[in-house]
Amino acid sequence: MGILLGIFTLLTGVGVFIAGMNMMGEGLEKSAGGGLKRLLAKISNNRFAGVGIGATVTGIIQSSSATSVMVIGLVNAGVMTLFQATSIIMGANIGTTVTGLIVALSGTESSGIGFSEIAMLFAFIGIMMTFFKNEKVKRVGGILGGLGLVFVGLDIMGGSLKGNPELNGFFTGLFEKIHFPLLLIILGALFTALIQSSSAATGIVITMAGAGVIPVDLALYIVLGSNIGTCVTALIACIGASANSKRTAFVHFTFNTLGTIIFAAFLWPTGAWFSNLLSTLFGAENYELQIAMFHVIFNVTTTLVLVPFIKQLVDLATFVIKDKKSDTENRHLKFVDERLLKTPAIAVMQVKKEVEYMASLAKENLERAFDEMQNKDGKHKAELYEVEGTINFTNNAMTKYLIQLSPLLDSGDEQMVGSYFHVLNDLERIGDHAENFFEIASQMGEEKLSFSEMAFGEIMDMYRKVNRMFEIAIDAFDNVSAEHLKELTALENEVDALKKKLSSQHFTRLATGACKVEQSAYFFSTVAGLERVADHLINIGYSILTPTGDQKYAKI
Repeated sequence: MGILLGIFTLLTGVGVFIAGMNMMGEGLEKSAGGGLKRLLAKISNNRFAGVGIGATVTGIIQSSSATSVMVIGLVNAGVMTLFQATSIIMGANIGTTVTGLIVALSGTESSGIGFSEIAMLFAFIGIMMTFFKNEKVKRVGGILGGLGLVFVGLDIMGGSLKGNPELNGFFTGLFEKIHFPLLLIILGALFTALIQSSSAATGIVITMAGAGVIPVDLALYIVLGSNIGTCVTALIACIGASANSKRTAFVHFTFNTLGTIIFAAFLWPTGAWFSNLLSTLFGAENYELQIAMFHVIFNVTTTLVLVPFIKQLVDLATFVIKDKKSDTENRHLKFVDERLLKTPAIAVMQVKKEVEYMASLAKENLERAFDEMQNKDGKHKAELYEVEGTINFTNNAMTKYLIQLSPLLDSGDEQMVGSYFHVLNDLERIGDHAENFFEIASQMGEEKLSFSEMAFGEIMDMYRKVNRMFEIAIDAFDNVSAEHLKELTALENEVDALKKKLSSQHFTRLATGACKVEQSAYFFSTVAGLERVADHLINIGYSILTPTGDQKYAKI
């Protein structure tokens, strides 16, 4: 086998290994989607809790780069502070060591049969399971299949090195020439930046050490460099993001660089002694476990050393990266960011928050409109139109976002997101009605017209019922609870009945002269508009039971 063919085989193994990691991580993420949501819901300013969350999330999705990008998305959406993000990124560095430990198992023997030979069966079993229709079976299949492919990739890589003396000699000679620590750190950083995964880079280094291509003492420096190279993904992700998002990427880079400098300064003069210590602790011939455990020791120690200085890291990032006016002037989504598409389970959680925020804007505008109807002072005009613009922007931006998100979801989340399309449309229409009510009040003010005391009292009674419907509908949507949907339906029936009743009573008042003809168009438009708002609120409330929100097809 020549060097060229050996390199092709090695690259094939790398590709299978990375594909397996991605497949396993995706399966784990889908299986633990609810757990990820609950974890991120517990985000606080407790730095140790943040480290724990970061380690757990990364351990699940098997990628510190993906966690960093997700955190940048949450910071950019204003959901997470820079302080909270820093502690989570520190934890992510610990979580990413899980891959190295899995790779180290490839050298474990049991009754003459390698663990990797047993695990490779998972590739076949898991992939067969992905053909089942049951979502849970498919997820488990994805995890098993991914794990199996990881070991298939490791076996291909190891075989290409061990079974090819020419290739083995080529790499051995190469590392003898670049044994200088700084060069090895740079090599690790560049290689990791190229494949955008420190977990994969570490796994490859562990495999090469196991094949005898690279000595453990040199491999340690490459592992250190990989922790700098993994920051490239986060640095790319923050392009075009807010100042805080850029600060998050800066903190990630600074933290990993400081950790590398600290450990390199320790390793350089004590390299032989430290290598002997690893050999004593984890087995003289078990090079894979030595490197995997070094990766754990490095990340845990770096986090313990730097976690007390989170505030100082945040202050440094704030000093280096200044705020820009455009960060506050541009209209943008409050809780959602495109970077979160890499973690669909978290994206769904944030979409729900964005929809609830849009609902609060629509409700506030409805209140502003009826305040104007009562006082006709125009004090809410600028604010109402600004909020209406935000509602329209949110509807359009969220619709595009959901189109991108939908193909990434499993059937359960996909059905839920399908209902969000309809809820967004209903909220946008409620916002339009609020604007119409405000314009009715403004026009009546300009024409110096007022509803009679009785007519205005009827309208406000109808509005109060609609306002109560708003509270119930949003509570049902927020808590996914059908507890008060019967009350919502009863109120909607009352509003329908009121529309007919108020129209009839208004005609009676016109006949008696209690109301003027000039007021009639405004009165009927207001009553009809409130009835339509009630219809939209029914759709929102019942969206938890049926995607379209149609109560005819929903069972309470």
